[in-house]
Amino acid sequence: MQNVVELRSDTFTLPTPRMLAAATATRLGDDVYGEDPTVTELESLSAKLLGKAAGCLMPSGTMANLAALLTLSPRGGKAVVGAESDIYVYEAGGASVLGGIVYEPVTAAEDGTLPLAALTAAFEVDRDDPQFALPAVLALETPHNRRGGVPLDPGYLAAAGALAHRHGAALHLDGARVFNAALALGVPAADLAAPADTVQFCLSKGLSAPIGSVLVGDEQSIATARRYRKMLGGGMRQAGLIAACGIVALTEMVDRLADDHAHARRLADGLAGVAGLRLDPEPPRTNMVFFTVDPDITGHTTETFIEAACVRGVRLAELGRGRIRAVTHSGVSADDVDRAVTALADAVAASPGTRG
Repeated sequence: MQNVVELRSDTFTLPTPRMLAAATATRLGDDVYGEDPTVTELESLSAKLLGKAAGCLMPSGTMANLAALLTLSPRGGKAVVGAESDIYVYEAGGASVLGGIVYEPVTAAEDGTLPLAALTAAFEVDRDDPQFALPAVLALETPHNRRGGVPLDPGYLAAAGALAHRHGAALHLDGARVFNAALALGVPAADLAAPADTVQFCLSKGLSAPIGSVLVGDEQSIATARRYRKMLGGGMRQAGLIAACGIVALTEMVDRLADDHAHARRLADGLAGVAGLRLDPEPPRTNMVFFTVDPDITGHTTETFIEAACVRGVRLAELGRGRIRAVTHSGVSADDVDRAVTALADAVAASPGTRG
């Protein structure tokens, strides 16, 4: 049986041989005591790359985002978030459930930005009126996943951060794929992180490490977040096994993301030639290709098309209101992309339910 082309997410990346070798050879200690030298090295490297003073290794991006919100907002404070952001849609309401933080969702524009006028309205509340939650933190996401993987422009990030700070609120940046965003914009990742008080990024997506995210910020914020990490059950002992893979990810896999972006464009170009499939948005900016299926032309619903693709060795996933997302990553080659285009064209040509 031919190998499956896995396009559901870049979370399906596998650690490289260099990562596995580094994990077996690294120095270890107890990180809860602050004595794992490899974790310390990873945290220092992460902070440096993002232009911050300190970093904290977390088991997941969800925990990193949650620890940041708990750090930046008091109980009863308000977190202004995107209505389609990962924090609001996919992270189980953790800041409300565990931190008593009130979410105020703001609808994102097509370019992934939360309009500054809408943010101003969210921040301008009567601070003497006890019925209003006071804004404490603004959370932005780049690239914006459900807006097609679009990166937020540095100028917008600076303006949004300045707006939040003028209203006494902090800025947290969910930069799960921030290195993809930086590559797409042609700027250092530190430029995107500069306006933010805290930033999280994932090691386990396009960077291909098996586990982990890092939260960076100033020393006081990260010290507080480290306490929340312990409270949330995220304190790990000989975590250098994870950190060693993360160091390889940051030193060897960041520049390689350009291949993923090129493969996403190759995939989009191929799908653009298939009648009944419509790119949305077009063209891809990072490593994500979004498209919809026209049932009148193809005879497929979103669900039957995904099933037909799977039968033909291509795994896809729906991500929001009938849109299909295909994500390129280190496990997907140019040949895989071409094979996927052929398979998806065949799925369109076949009637729903055909096994081919």
